[in-house]
Parts: sequence; C-alpha cells; structure tokens
Amino acid sequence: MHVPDGFLDAPTSVATGVVAAAGVGIALRRARAELDDRTAPMAGLVAAFVFAGQMINFPVGAGTSGHLLGGALAAVLVGPWTGALCISVVLLVQGLFMADGGLTALGTNITLMGLVGVFVGYAGFRLVLAVLPRKLGSVPVAAALGALVSVPAAATVFTLLFAIGGTADVSVGKVLAAMVGWHVVIGIGEAVVTGLVVSAVIASRPDLVHGARGLVRRTSLRTGEVTA
Repeated sequence: MHVPDGFLDAPTSVATGVVAAAGVGIALRRARAELDDRTAPMAGLVAAFVFAGQMINFPVGAGTSGHLLGGALAAVLVGPWTGALCISVVLLVQGLFMADGGLTALGTNITLMGLVGVFVGYAGFRLVLAVLPRKLGSVPVAAALGALVSVPAAATVFTLLFAIGGTADVSVGKVLAAMVGWHVVIGIGEAVVTGLVVSAVIASRPDLVHGARGLVRRTSLRTGEVTA
C-alpha cells in the first residue's frame, strides 16, 4: 500500500498532502478527548506494534505480498483520532529512515492508511458492533470486520487518485482490479491479526480498549501501603 515517489503527479501529491496535513491537525486537537493519563501509554504501544507489524510481509500469491495496515486496530484500541496520529507517525518514520514510501508521497500514504484506513475501519467497527450483542466478546469480531473493510477501501481510494494523477501507463480498470482484488486477500490477513490482538487486550485489560467503552467499567489503580 505504500505509494512511492513519482507514482502520482505533483498536483495530486500536493492535494493529498494538504488533506493529510488537515487531517493530522484535526486529530491533534481531537485526540485529547480520547486519552487520559492511563490510556495515553497505549498510543505509544500501538504505534510500536503497527511499525513492527508493517515490517512483516506475508505472501498473497503471484509474487505479491501484503502487510498490516493497522488502521482499524489502532482506532479500536486508542480511538480514531489518536489512531490516525499513530499511523501517521509510523509512516513518517518509515519514509524518513527506511525509504518505505516516498517523502513526496507521504501525504498520499497518510491519507490512504492514516485517514481512510483508520476512519473506514472504525466506522465499520461501530456499524458491526451496533448489531452484535452488547458484550466484550463482540468487540474483537467487530474490529476484525472493520479491518477487513478498511483495506480494500484504502485500495479503492488509491485507484481514484491514480485515475486523477497517475503517471504510469496502465489503465485504471487494471489498477482497480489488481489493487482491490489483492487487497481483499490482504484484508483477510488484516482481519485475523486485528481480531487476535484486540481479543488479547480485551482478555487482560478491557478497560484500556477505546472500542469497549460503555461495555466495561473502568478500574482504578490501587496501591498498597505497608504499615509498621
């Protein structure tokens, strides 16, 4: 999903850069309402996990590989606005230090994975959660389905951007078929990883999962005092 430099023309790259900058700016303000002194460390852990997860590629056939996008996972664990910031930081570090995605395409990658992936995934999560029984066991299922939808959604938006400003001599129809087709398969892997990770966190600390708010009471930390 990482778009390299030069794959989209300059006007399209600039436009997605503006969208990304606006989205990150709004997220910086809105994330304050999602975090407190207990849940804030989760944002760092989520960013680190997504960074590590995106380094692992799995084969999906015909010499093509996929990796975790992490948008839905981040949104469910720490909230969509904080999740967007986590993914954006991961993409920035990858672009600066690992040449994974181009710097001129950073705005495009943030738009696709940090905004579309996060908010489509979270919207799908909320829609599914609304029709499932209101219990903690529904959260990983809804998160997995949200992740499944988010990956081809990001691929579809990329195809629209390619139709507007693509520089490669490839028909839009072929790009759409290839991107959406393979990313549906990648989305299945994304759904499995997301469901397992959310399930593991739910099992240990459900009170720290943003998507489980309203389904579990928050617990407070207790410290014991030793008396002589």
